[in-house]
Amino acid sequence: MAGGGFADGAPLKRAHLYEYRITGYFIAACFVAALGGSLFGYDLGVSGGVTSMDDFLEKFFPKVFRRKQLHLKETDYCKYDNQVLTLFTSSLYFAALVSTFSASYVTRKRGRRASILVGSVSFFLGGAINAAAMNVAMLIIGRIFLGIGIGFGNQAVPLYLSEMAPAKIRGAVNQLFQLTTCLGILIANFINYGTDKIHPWGWRLSLGLATVPATLMFIGGLFLPETPNSLVEQGRMEEGRTVLEKIRGTTKVDAEFADLVDASNAARAIKHPFRNLLQRKNRPQLVIGALGIPAFQQLTGMNSILFYAPVMFQSLGFGSDAALYSSTITSAALVLATFISMFLVDKFGRRAFFLEAGAEMICCLIAVAVTLALKLDQGEEKLPKGVGIFLVIVICIFVLAYGRSWGPLGWLVPSELFPLETRSAGQSMVVCVNMLFTALIAQCFLAAMCHLRYGIFLLFAGLIVIMSSFIYFLLPETKQVPIEEVYLLWQNHWFWKRFDKDGRQGTQHV
Repeated sequence: MAGGGFADGAPLKRAHLYEYRITGYFIAACFVAALGGSLFGYDLGVSGGVTSMDDFLEKFFPKVFRRKQLHLKETDYCKYDNQVLTLFTSSLYFAALVSTFSASYVTRKRGRRASILVGSVSFFLGGAINAAAMNVAMLIIGRIFLGIGIGFGNQAVPLYLSEMAPAKIRGAVNQLFQLTTCLGILIANFINYGTDKIHPWGWRLSLGLATVPATLMFIGGLFLPETPNSLVEQGRMEEGRTVLEKIRGTTKVDAEFADLVDASNAARAIKHPFRNLLQRKNRPQLVIGALGIPAFQQLTGMNSILFYAPVMFQSLGFGSDAALYSSTITSAALVLATFISMFLVDKFGRRAFFLEAGAEMICCLIAVAVTLALKLDQGEEKLPKGVGIFLVIVICIFVLAYGRSWGPLGWLVPSELFPLETRSAGQSMVVCVNMLFTALIAQCFLAAMCHLRYGIFLLFAGLIVIMSSFIYFLLPETKQVPIEEVYLLWQNHWFWKRFDKDGRQGTQHV
């Protein structure tokens, strides 16, 4: 088998000795930490809705507003093609890209909880500035603070959840991040639907309500325990064991604690984790976790649909209310898909979800492209109602496929792959690459849609073929493998074993 599901046959060290039971303390900690996803999700949902509101466009982007109102003779794909407008969205992701490297230092030296608190404060400031914005410069400054918040939150929260979770349910627990992201998107769409009717300041309410999830995350973060992995890494051994016993609900944690100590000893020997990440023995984690999966997650085209779902539906002939309503439906489908993935990913595995959903997404994108080619290219200004409904259904199927595969697994799998000594640096690379491609897609999507028209969806379909092949051949199965023993999978993989013949024994103190 090319890709290989090696979890069952891997020579794991102490995994069979791990004991745990689900405790209220563990559940509460994970739900509070997962609120970090709501920051990311709320912004994803709210930014696209606000950029389609007439009051917002008239105040900050009058050229786009006039073009929309006057219905100039250009294809429907081009109504919102404006680089300054897309900079409003993408500036956040450029800021997140830069801030994640500072987040790496804070996460490693001060702990995952510290990064969560910093992220919530920055996101609160960004929401407040955007709500009070009087010009485009204030909007961009607010977006930068929001981006710093997301950079810190997305760096720390997936690590926090993966380290707190027992191996057998790590997939479901980590996907709480994706669940709160999706709920943030859904709530933002409902808010946009209401504030679009409040003139002329409804957009201020949409942007300002970003302070609510930030406040909840900060207050909850004050009471969060640090992860045992981070405490041990900082040399706080007794405290680390105490937290481990509390979240596992048992004092019989000798085997798991021994693995944490082993991993911590290796981590403390690493003075420059980013340089260590580039070593040959870490090539699988670098290629798959830090570069491949976070880049491919954005190249599915999903975030483009989420950013601009209201705009896109308007461009495809839906009215303003219908556009926001349609995007709310797709957001609800994303929440449903996340629940499906949470309940089944630890049973069927990561690879199965990636590959099966990838096939569905390819078919959906081709269907959208063919429909638009047959209808809008014939000069029809608006799509017939039946065709519009068909497009919404197909996009919902696409969202259901993405929402149980590349959406949650794009954060889960990278957070599982890195050993403790490079975990913080690796997660920073994950966030950096993810935000870089998010920003590029956000900045380029409307222009690409204008020039490529229906071809943009064929482009994304072709990219999904490439990324599905990447998963099939290069990703081993990680379900139910303890996080500190995932590195052993590379020693049995048909391709990666040549890079990690000696496992961790070859670690150099760099």
